[in-house]
Amino acid sequence: MLQKIGHDLNFLLFPFTVLLILVSCQTVPITERGQLSLIPDQQINALSLDAYGKFASEHQAVKGTNEAKMVQRVGARIRDAVRTYLEQNNLSERISGYEWEFNLFKDDSANAWAMPGGKVAVYTGILPVARDEAGLAVVMSHEIAHVIAAHGKERMSQGLLTQLGGMALQTAISQKPALTQQLFMTAFGVGTQVGVLLPYSRLQEREADHLGLIFMAMAGYNPEAAIGFWQRMTQEKKGEAVPEFLSTHPSDEERIRNIRELTPEAMKFYRAAGKS
Repeated sequence: MLQKIGHDLNFLLFPFTVLLILVSCQTVPITERGQLSLIPDQQINALSLDAYGKFASEHQAVKGTNEAKMVQRVGARIRDAVRTYLEQNNLSERISGYEWEFNLFKDDSANAWAMPGGKVAVYTGILPVARDEAGLAVVMSHEIAHVIAAHGKERMSQGLLTQLGGMALQTAISQKPALTQQLFMTAFGVGTQVGVLLPYSRLQEREADHLGLIFMAMAGYNPEAAIGFWQRMTQEKKGEAVPEFLSTHPSDEERIRNIRELTPEAMKFYRAAGKS
């Protein structure tokens, strides 16, 4: 009897779940792919701010050095490019209320990440691979592109749906705070092994590469630098453990092939920015 009731309940809930997915959808810039979005921007931005504050309090930020200034300089240029791109495409609401911040943290991992709300972290371990501002722009524009494309929010929405049955975020925070925090940290790649648990899909990575190339081009950085950066990352990981930044990403060959295909389009934005 209980089994039948459970079956009937699932049968009744299925249409609701389908409806929830259909009405909780937005599209990714450029690709216009529909994606699940169960979390209001205001809530995800507040959660991001809390998580970033906790991370910053537990990790050593590098201040005043040439490298730290470079991170802030590159970040500011990409931020301005993002604002321009979104304004031109009537998507400025995607960064409404953002308080941008670009910080370098002392960590040997070849890693970087960005959160909704505009908080961007670069680890010192990725600077030797980036080499210069253009290489750093590849990394930062890619991570910021994940935010603009709402990939982390999409991943967290999927987690809320599959693990908590589509529970509202505010309810999840109050009733299951530990699980909600875990979902958030996993979704946005904050921390050391977290990326392995729920990797970005190859489709999301291609979208971030696509948007990222356009953002760096509009910021005045040659998008062709992305090919050299990923080739250096390939050499960086040979014979060693896979860097965290690459642990969940497409193969080097696939990424470089995709970037070669996407670069001609991005070069149009680079030339439009007055570069040759």
